[in-house]
Amino acid sequence: MPIAQAPVRDIRFVINDLLNMEQHMAGLDHAMPLDAETMSEIVEQSARFLYETCAPLNRNADEQGCRYENGQVTTPDGFKALYQAYCENGWCSLDADEEFGGQGLPYLAHVVIGELNSYFSPAWSNYPGLTHGVREMLDHFGTDDLKSRYMPQLVSGQWAGTMCLTEPHCGTDLGMLTTSATPADDGSYSVTGTKIFITSGEHDLTDNIVHMVLARADGAVEGVKGISLFLVPKRLSDENSELGDSNHVSCASIEHKMGLNGSVTCVMNFDGATGWLVGTLHDGLKAMFTMMNSARLNTGIQGMAASQAAYDGALVYARERLQSRSISGAKYPDKAADPILVHADVRRMLLTQRVIAEGCRAMAYLTAMHIENAKFASDAGRRERSQLVGEFLTPIAKAFMTETAMETTDYGIQIFGGHGYIREHGMEQWHRDAKIFTLYEGTTGIQALDLVGRKMMHNQRGTLGPLGEDIQAWIEANPNARYTEALNSHIELWTTLSSEIAGRAAKAPDDLGAASVDFLMLSGYVVLAWLWARMDDVASRGEGDHGAVFYSAKQKSARFYFEKILPRCDSLAATIRTGSGALMAFEDEEF
Repeated sequence: MPIAQAPVRDIRFVINDLLNMEQHMAGLDHAMPLDAETMSEIVEQSARFLYETCAPLNRNADEQGCRYENGQVTTPDGFKALYQAYCENGWCSLDADEEFGGQGLPYLAHVVIGELNSYFSPAWSNYPGLTHGVREMLDHFGTDDLKSRYMPQLVSGQWAGTMCLTEPHCGTDLGMLTTSATPADDGSYSVTGTKIFITSGEHDLTDNIVHMVLARADGAVEGVKGISLFLVPKRLSDENSELGDSNHVSCASIEHKMGLNGSVTCVMNFDGATGWLVGTLHDGLKAMFTMMNSARLNTGIQGMAASQAAYDGALVYARERLQSRSISGAKYPDKAADPILVHADVRRMLLTQRVIAEGCRAMAYLTAMHIENAKFASDAGRRERSQLVGEFLTPIAKAFMTETAMETTDYGIQIFGGHGYIREHGMEQWHRDAKIFTLYEGTTGIQALDLVGRKMMHNQRGTLGPLGEDIQAWIEANPNARYTEALNSHIELWTTLSSEIAGRAAKAPDDLGAASVDFLMLSGYVVLAWLWARMDDVASRGEGDHGAVFYSAKQKSARFYFEKILPRCDSLAATIRTGSGALMAFEDEEF
């Protein structure tokens, strides 16, 4: 099937018209000033580059996969040349500090590139994506010596990076990890252990790979409080970053997966490898979660990009595929049959894909702005508030965007009918690739418990916090907007449910777990309702340069969202309120 162009116009609409990037930038004290015109040029140039160089590799990457032989991994044909061109063109260093060779642009620029990478090839997107996370963690927690030795190469893309958490006997429960770190006389540590599910753990794109490894230093207490973080390179280097010997880091095998086959997933062995402490001893999770929060947003964006790609591919097919006549009479009497686009159910599926993809894009970029504000806003109050909003939005963005991607990519197959089940049409690959997004960087269930247990119950004492306040403030400031009344009723429902869950938690703790995923999904639908109300309001004024057809379609999309998607909240609220009785009544032997 033909490769679709990236949704550049909608990206520009969200960044500039909806979220006002220039106003956002004015409150930051770290990034190079960037106007809307320049940001639009970055979006257009990166989309063009990836359309020409990355998109043609996506199908072959799935079919060829990564190859493992004698500890070495070969990425799919074309990835190495793409990686070199990507780095040479500066796409890997957009938001990096100029001190280390970066361009000093806002984090939002990196987020947009992340979406485009995933839109054209989600497997490819993991290689530069993981390196960005390592760079971010090292920048915040590394010593000056480690930064000088590793940051320039990570920024330029000369070296790549990974995060190494999971072990064979423990997944999410990191308190069970056994990888050890023994201190040496020179201040380094000897790291020994096995890590699994390591994305980009070994590959042929760079000469060195910098692993961020969670391990337990000698004498540390059991549980998560005894975990430290270590930088462990694949190859050692001198003070001038010249590469030397292997560092006793090896890839034992790679996984054979359902999808995302062009992204290598490794079993990694550390056999007395030399590593250096990052951050404070026994406080490794704090540093790791600096990377994890961005990684979780990036994973959500992968889901959003899959939704967009599935919509774009299905729309082309729905325009071209002739099948039957419209039940209200022939729409194209000069053709043998009408395009399937005329049928109401096909439109239902297409529009569901569309409003989810476009709504999730707005949520992703909003979350990115809060993450950036929390770190770099010049006003302390703004930093504190954005910290709370960003933390609350991150698990919603990660889980909601990836769960809805399973629905939208399934619709992509369904719109193609039997052809969607055939590999050459590309729809089934999006569905297979998208499944991992609901799993890695913390499953949907983990995100839901994080939202309800840590973010809502602990941090915000059973309330929606500043995010709820922001939505309520918009409602009060826009009483005549088309969807204010509907949005207001749903923010009231959301607020009431958060209070009810908090009230039951102490007496019936299992109710918290039983409600968590439904509450997260309801949260996502309400946040999207807010953003669709705002997009409708902006589009109704038509003050940008996107054209009358674009603004009309945006308003009709908002109507579809409020009439056909938002009512899902009613059923979610009903299941939340039933508690955990039906789940916990079963004895173990009754399963």
